Amino acid sequence: WNPWLFSMHGHSGDVNSVAFSPDGSHIASGSSDKTVRIWDAKTGVHLATLKGHSGWVKSVAFSPDGSHIASGSSDKTTVQIWDAKTRVHLTILKGHSNRVTSVAFSPNGSCVASGSHDQTVRIWDAKTGVQSLATLKGRSFAVCSVAFSPDGSCIASGSSDRTARIWDANTEVHLATLKGHSSNVYSVAFSPNGSHIASGSADQTIQIWDAKTGVHLATLKGHSDLVRSVAFSPDGSRIASGSDDRTVRIWDAKPGEHLATLEGHS
Repeated sequence: WNPWLFSMHGHSGDVNSVAFSPDGSHIASGSSDKTVRIWDAKTGVHLATLKGHSGWVKSVAFSPDGSHIASGSSDKTTVQIWDAKTRVHLTILKGHSNRVTSVAFSPNGSCVASGSHDQTVRIWDAKTGVQSLATLKGRSFAVCSVAFSPDGSCIASGSSDRTARIWDANTEVHLATLKGHSSNVYSVAFSPNGSHIASGSADQTIQIWDAKTGVHLATLKGHSDLVRSVAFSPDGSRIASGSDDRTVRIWDAKPGEHLATLEGHS
C-alpha cells in the first residue's frame, strides 16, 4: 500500500474542494485564493487557472460528461459555470442571498443544485442559468453540502442544524430528516446504487443511512477532528473521509471497518 503519488502546488490560499473529471484525466480545485485550478490527474501538472470569483471558492463539480465545471463561492452569493475544455466562463447563476457552500450536477447534467448559508438548496438549469427551477426550504440553518442521487430523483443536503435531509428533486417535497449527528453536517454522498447515504460531521464521525427509509445503519469513528468530506468508491464497497485531523481514512462501507489511514497533509 503506497497511496501517495504527488502533491499539486499553486494555490495561494486554502484548498476547499477538489473534484475528478468523470474520465479521471483532470482534477479541479477550488480555493480561498478566489480561483479554480485545473490539473492533469496523472502528472499533477497545472493546466489552467479560472478567474472570475471575487470571494473564496468553496465547492467545485464536473458535469457528468466532463464538459463543464460548476463553482460555488462566497462572492456575491453566486454559482459560476465554466467550459472545462476551453476554460471560458459561461454563465453566472444568481439567486442566493448568502455564500454558496456546495454545488452538484444532476446525473444527466441538465441541472445544478447549490446549497447556501441562506438556508436553501436551489436547483438551476445548467445550460441557461436564467432562473432557479426550484428552491428547497425547510431549515433555519446554513446548508453545508448537497448531492444528487444516482438516478437524479432525490437530493440530499447536510446542514449546520446537525441533520441531513432528503428531498424529491422534481416535486421539491421534503422526504426525510436524518438525525443522529451532534454537530454540523459538512458533507453528504449517495452510494453508486443510491441505496445508502454517508454523512460527515463536525462531531468527528461518518454516519451511514438507508436512503429510502432514512434509517440509521452505522457510525464510523476514528477521526480526531471534524470530518469535512465523504465519498463512496465507484463500486460502493469503500468510503473515503477527509478530516481536519489532516488525514484521509478509508472504510469498508458495509461493516464500517476502518481499513487505512492516509497521512501526508500538514
